Amino acid sequence: MPHTKLSVSVKGKGFPILCLHGHPGSGDCMSVFTEHLSKRFRTIAPDLRGYGNSRTSVPFEMTDHLLDLEALLDRLGVDRCLVIGWSLGGILALELAIKYPHRVSGLILLASAAKPRGSHPPISWQDNLYTGLAGIINWVIPGWQWNIDSFARRSLFRYLIQQHTPTAYRYLAQAGTPAYLKTSNTATLALNTALRTGYDRLIHLDDIQCPSLVLAGEADRHITSASSLETARHLHDCQWQCYPNTAHLFPWEIPDRVIADIDRWIEKFPQAVGNCES
Repeated sequence: MPHTKLSVSVKGKGFPILCLHGHPGSGDCMSVFTEHLSKRFRTIAPDLRGYGNSRTSVPFEMTDHLLDLEALLDRLGVDRCLVIGWSLGGILALELAIKYPHRVSGLILLASAAKPRGSHPPISWQDNLYTGLAGIINWVIPGWQWNIDSFARRSLFRYLIQQHTPTAYRYLAQAGTPAYLKTSNTATLALNTALRTGYDRLIHLDDIQCPSLVLAGEADRHITSASSLETARHLHDCQWQCYPNTAHLFPWEIPDRVIADIDRWIEKFPQAVGNCES
């Protein structure tokens, strides 16, 4: 299948950092990273095929994302980059490092795993009702504490967020809800098909030699912190961090702490951003 020309947001100058969102998601969801990192680096945040403004109604497979991303890097003249991946984006980051090791200088994986496992409980009609109400109200009045306390804490957001702060819900309103509405059925089908096959790339992680940072939320029910830790233990030269009282959307719960930890990791591994002299 031919590659898709992805919609992409490029900011800043310097060593390139490819920022890959999750499902549902879009490049805008990665603004929590790009707003900060673009002050020193060139951040590249695409909408993956079937997401955001890279929409398609043509069925595709998960491996097609790799063709799209390779073509994107070629189009932007990027020979080598650091890759940040959140959830599904982290899985694609691993796949890029396995398939194109010469193009990946480092990996930062958030709420992701090479053998993802979840612990999400069954969903009730009340869950869906409260989620719909909380999402709509939060979109209209982002971060309204009354809505958070009245509906959001009883909705499915309780499995995505542990710290129900206005900051986290403003991120949901600005990026999360629009991304959900613009995620296509073909993207959902491609992901579900891959998961049903029992996705497991643990034995292939030995092929990845670049430095990596794996971050997880302790209460993540979508991709458990245990599965993220398992991935970290299989990676060479890997640092691991698990944040207490956070879940799958922990970069939106504790953005300042996550960004500070990423900054420290980059300082410790300057080769991940092309600085081979340090």
